[in-house]
Order: sequence, then C-alpha cells, then structure tokens
Amino acid sequence: MIGLSQEHLQTIRTHAEKIYPEECCGIILGHMANEGKTTVEVMPTENAWNTEAGAEFCGDQTVESKKRQYTIAPQVMLQAQKQARDRSLSIIGIFHSHPDCSAIPSECDRVYAWQGYSYIIVSVQNGKATEVRSWSLDNTHQFQAEAIENII
Repeated sequence: MIGLSQEHLQTIRTHAEKIYPEECCGIILGHMANEGKTTVEVMPTENAWNTEAGAEFCGDQTVESKKRQYTIAPQVMLQAQKQARDRSLSIIGIFHSHPDCSAIPSECDRVYAWQGYSYIIVSVQNGKATEVRSWSLDNTHQFQAEAIENII
C-alpha cells in the first residue's frame, strides 16, 4: 500500500498532461513502514531517456524513445537521495505516465524496476490524465498491483 494525498495525485496528473505525448516521470519521497509507504513529497523530473542507453535492455522498443520510455538521470536520483536523507525521508517510489496506453507496466518498466519501490503509472488519453495505478515488484521480480490510499 502507498498513501498519497489528493495534492500529490494532482501533481502527478498535471505533470503527465504537461509532458504528453511523451512519458513524464518523477520521484516519490516519504516513509516506509510495515503497513505500507506514506508519501511526503512528489518531485516531477525530466525524462532523460536516451535510446542508445536503453537499447540493450528493451530491444526494439527504443524506437519511439520518450513517447514509450522514461528514465531519471542518475545525478537527479542522487540529489533526491541526499535531499531525502537530509529530511529523514526515503525515496519510496517512482511515477511515470503511459501516453495513450493503460496504466499497466511494460516489460521495459519491469526490467528497470527496483524492489521495495512503488511504481505509480498514470494513463494519459489524448492529453488527459485518467487512470492512476500503483505497482510493486514481488520476490520473483514480477509486478503486483498495489493499493493507493488517500491520505490527508
């Protein structure tokens, strides 16, 4: 389970609509506990996908570049880790959009995913954010649906 406020969800939707028709992405900071994750901040980031860098993992899927793939630059992840640590927070997840596709992870999403994180995907249909779903990896590196709970 991951808890997000309506403000967090709106930040994700707005970023997804702004970046459409490309995939948006961002980092989720918060707290991890046995009962789930609680979001404190959502940080929209630039989609730094580079076709050459991803080719070895995702094969022919790289042809459409940022319209079907995303990545967060390593230096941005490191800076987010430092900011989180300074505030006694953790990176608890990543969000991204699927332009004109469902909010279901792709094989490339699975290959790049890290265990322990929540992966929030927002479907953007014709420029409008619709379905928002969260996923996490199980012990066999397969995505399982994860509940999103509204926090105040």
